Amino acid sequence: MYDFMASHWLDILTTILGLVYIWLEYRAHIALWVVSVIMPALDIYLYWSHGLYGDAGMAAYYTLASIYGFALWQYKQRRARQSAQRLAAAGTQQGGAGTDAPCQSSSGEYLVTHFRRRHILPSVLFFFVAWAAVYFLLVEVINPSEEYVNSLWPVADAFTNALSFVGLWALARKYLEQWLIWIVVDIVTAVMYVGKDIPFKASLYALYVVIAVFGYRKWRGMMPGSVNAS
Repeated sequence: MYDFMASHWLDILTTILGLVYIWLEYRAHIALWVVSVIMPALDIYLYWSHGLYGDAGMAAYYTLASIYGFALWQYKQRRARQSAQRLAAAGTQQGGAGTDAPCQSSSGEYLVTHFRRRHILPSVLFFFVAWAAVYFLLVEVINPSEEYVNSLWPVADAFTNALSFVGLWALARKYLEQWLIWIVVDIVTAVMYVGKDIPFKASLYALYVVIAVFGYRKWRGMMPGSVNAS
């Protein structure tokens, strides 16, 4: 048992952080971005040591993207609070708030919204371009060995990385459909980690799939006009 714990301690630690992260994301709490900065910094070494080079690079991207997500949520919440205060001062809390109204509540909360239609095609195109680019980087630069190139690992690794780019951006924009993106990412990632003998991470991502389903329902209930929205 000691040898197992000693060899998997980083896997266990990042799994615990992952559970904290998904709980905060489920609650749409801004602190999720703080955990999202710490966790990928540890994941870089974990993934690289197991030959998941794309995931290691993705972890580095997560760190930077999480800073963007935190700043965006802070900015949106500040704008929403200022708008709510102006409405309260004018005695028109039931009125609109300009172009930002769909993303704001009278309490100053940055609200969950749907994925914008105008973003769908660019997001799909970006995904395929990113998938091809990451795959090329993995097999031509990072690990051009014949065994790796002829396996399915670089294809799956590049796929989850490219889709995660879109998912993390959608999360930063607080789009409901980001949960659907993560369901796909988490299923593929869980299978990858089983094959790479990272058991705790594999179990975590399998749990992510279940939580993502409930998270989708939770966020949908938080949307403006929902009977469950507060």
